[in-house]
Amino acid sequence: MTTSLLPGPLVDDTWLAAHLDDPRLVVLDATALLPSPREDGDHRSASGHGTWVERHVPGSRHADLTGDLSDHDAPYHFAVPSPEALAEALARLGVGEGSAVVSYDSGGGIWAARLWWMLRAIGVPAAVLDGGLEAWAAAGRPVDSGDDTGPVPAVPSLTPVVRPDLWAGIEDVAAVSRGERTGALVCALPPGGYDGSAPTRYSRRGHIPGSRSLPGRGLLDEAGRVLPSDELAARIGAVLDTDDSPVVLYCGGGISAAGAALALTLLGRTDVSVYDGSLEEWSKDPDRPLELGS
Repeated sequence: MTTSLLPGPLVDDTWLAAHLDDPRLVVLDATALLPSPREDGDHRSASGHGTWVERHVPGSRHADLTGDLSDHDAPYHFAVPSPEALAEALARLGVGEGSAVVSYDSGGGIWAARLWWMLRAIGVPAAVLDGGLEAWAAAGRPVDSGDDTGPVPAVPSLTPVVRPDLWAGIEDVAAVSRGERTGALVCALPPGGYDGSAPTRYSRRGHIPGSRSLPGRGLLDEAGRVLPSDELAARIGAVLDTDDSPVVLYCGGGISAAGAALALTLLGRTDVSVYDGSLEEWSKDPDRPLELGS
């Protein structure tokens, strides 16, 4: 499944404005709500549909990462659905064979990156809008409100082209952590989440032994755009060498990790996977070790 429509994994507001009316393009707002924890174990998440209703890119639809676009039978939040279930959910959003997707959010880009990674893992051409809705609005682009976007067009059935290499499971992570498998474990949480000094949404604080800290938010500028390539390379190069391969990214729930995966992909890395369950899954098992401190 290929397309020449998208120039790469990242597009800016100028590109999107020029292609907004292209019938091959589907624009999806992936915003979800995940407040900071007030105490350990304080996990609160909600759909960002209401945020989308208030303000959105014209013609976009809301892709609910807390609803149809997650596996509610999994033992953790935001779990990626099966390829078939994901394809069916995307069809209800107008994404089918031959579609290309631009994802964006109003929450700092991590939700858009998460959706982008999910789409990439089943072969759907996708890109992230750099800077999200705020960059779009700041550029003077039109912003709509309301939930009446008209009927979703019927689309040809999507056949997933599955890339299992883009996901890592708990045993993969454990093997890398113990040194039984080559690779670099990287935590994309903020420093307080990595060292355990801040409250966590999950069962226990800390990071997976052997992992390094690369906060996903630190790969963006103050406006929420991805850092210029030279700054990005320097920021990542302080944590990872090119010989550190493959790279397994995790965070609390596989969201910020997707933002880091986007940054690494922009630098040409093709050896990256995301641990979907991340610390929510890992911390539930008391036999899985966690370390405190930096």
